[in-house]
Amino acid sequence: MEPFVFATTARIVFRPGAASDLGRTIEGRCGSRVLLVTDAGLRRLGLCDAALQSLSEAGVSATVFDAVEADPSLATVLKAVQTGQAAGVTGVVGFGGGSSLDVAKIAALLLGSGEDIDEAWGVGNAKGPRMPLVLVPTTAGTGSEVTPVSIITVEADEKRGVSSPILLPDIAVLDPDLTLGLPPAITAATGIDAMVHAIEAYASLNANNNPLSKMLARQALQLLGANIERAVLDGAGRQARGAMLLGSMLAGQAFANSPVAAVHALAYPIGGRFHVPHGLSNALVLPHVMRFNAPQAEKAYSDIAPDAFPHLAGERDMQVRCRAFIDCLEGLSARLALPQRLRDVGIGEEHLPAMAADAMKQTRLLVNNPRPVGEPDALAIYKAAW
Repeated sequence: MEPFVFATTARIVFRPGAASDLGRTIEGRCGSRVLLVTDAGLRRLGLCDAALQSLSEAGVSATVFDAVEADPSLATVLKAVQTGQAAGVTGVVGFGGGSSLDVAKIAALLLGSGEDIDEAWGVGNAKGPRMPLVLVPTTAGTGSEVTPVSIITVEADEKRGVSSPILLPDIAVLDPDLTLGLPPAITAATGIDAMVHAIEAYASLNANNNPLSKMLARQALQLLGANIERAVLDGAGRQARGAMLLGSMLAGQAFANSPVAAVHALAYPIGGRFHVPHGLSNALVLPHVMRFNAPQAEKAYSDIAPDAFPHLAGERDMQVRCRAFIDCLEGLSARLALPQRLRDVGIGEEHLPAMAADAMKQTRLLVNNPRPVGEPDALAIYKAAW
């Protein structure tokens, strides 16, 4: 057994209604003045209201920053930091989807340390300390509440990441009620995103791929595979919603320690250049990257195939089961009514070479892929997805 390190969020609270009792749930961890980072849509829907009321009742004043956009920019992060500095905050609460949680992570880092963000990009470069941080996800997909990574869009639509255990929050609050009624398209895309996290974590070539991550990835796929279609069809079903939220978190713990690979590397140019939501970007390239990887990842894919699709357990031929797994994932995406081709989201064939060149910048991800990916390979995968 190889040495490994496994790090995750110190405290995880999973309970329907937990966000409505946020003041007591976080137990004063963030001090008396918090910056609550969210987006304008959630604010308009009133999804934050109960949490804000609970904070107030606990004697915590909250300054709300609700300017987070999809694929958040560095400018947005810096505005959040300025808002927090002006309010003299003592802690940060991220409330929302992956974008809000990513902004909250970097804001907590910069507010707590004052360090230069340009020196923090990459793996293990953030010095800290950060401010106390609590994350409350409202979608079941990113697993950001248990990952040490934040992805931000910088100049020329390039995505950069900060990866450091410093970014792991003090508390993650998982409230399935926050995901009730999430639109089907978002439920589907974020659910596939979580499945990608589990698949890539299990098959990752990273030296820190470990038994805990593999176990969590498989449990995540069992929960996600069994519940994603139910959650999409019945947005008010609390049981399926709770299973998706838990599955997303388990997948997040898996890939936080056994990092993702080429699916994400090829998805980032789709989101950065064309502002396609991250989960959908992953879904668009997933089967094509897996087919490319299959010669080297056949055993890993066939191992986990029955976790997501139990009927595949009866297939004894590893190669056949691997192929069937990929086909089932592609069929699932189609049944969930997600766009199936890059052309369906406004990407022209002429854009593919530049996207392939952009994908090569994601070296921290590509090194984890079961099969080496060069620029010609990336272009061929994009063409297959187009």
